[in-house]
Amino acid sequence: MQEIKAFNEKRAEIYWWLSSLFAKELTQENITQYHSPEIRSFLTGLGENEQLKPSIDRITDALNRLMDREDAQLELAADFCDLFLKSDKDSALPYASMYIGKSGLLNDTPAKEMEEVMAEHGVEVDKNLNEPADHIAIELDFLGNLIIRSNEAEDEAKIEEAFAVQEQFIRQHLLSWTPQFSDKCQKFDEFGFYSAISTFAVAFLALDCSYLLGE
Repeated sequence: MQEIKAFNEKRAEIYWWLSSLFAKELTQENITQYHSPEIRSFLTGLGENEQLKPSIDRITDALNRLMDREDAQLELAADFCDLFLKSDKDSALPYASMYIGKSGLLNDTPAKEMEEVMAEHGVEVDKNLNEPADHIAIELDFLGNLIIRSNEAEDEAKIEEAFAVQEQFIRQHLLSWTPQFSDKCQKFDEFGFYSAISTFAVAFLALDCSYLLGE
């Protein structure tokens, strides 16, 4: 049980890390941290998994190139804005409703469904994430909280029940649209940092589902 709970904490940390990357631009302090031995070791550890290695290699390559990029923080912030904050025609908007359903962004069902799921579980999402509930940062943040909440379980049956809920959430609310979102990131992200992050996110979600199913 303790090993499972410790692993849950690591899973949650990865989802919160991904959420933060999609939520706002990196600061200079953030970028400096990405060049630290601790973060590089963290990435190397993730890259030891065969399914994650290709995207981790891409992230590492982008970070290495970032060290030689003039005005790196400003340029990466511009990449973020161009990729996530422009129109659907020339960027990869990070909302489920842009990829699921046919009604508009503001009235589509994914955001409403996410609000209902969050209310059902009574999980608080970071109040700084001032976005509709179907934004990828909010969905990933919620998933991290859902995982940590499951650590309150006192027996294996409850843990297995929580795993089933998490697996269903990932399939229904994330893997149902993030592959298409990632494809758009590849199309519009010229430098390649955020497109690599989106590829990693999809790979990790798929790997996590396999883990939750005991595969």
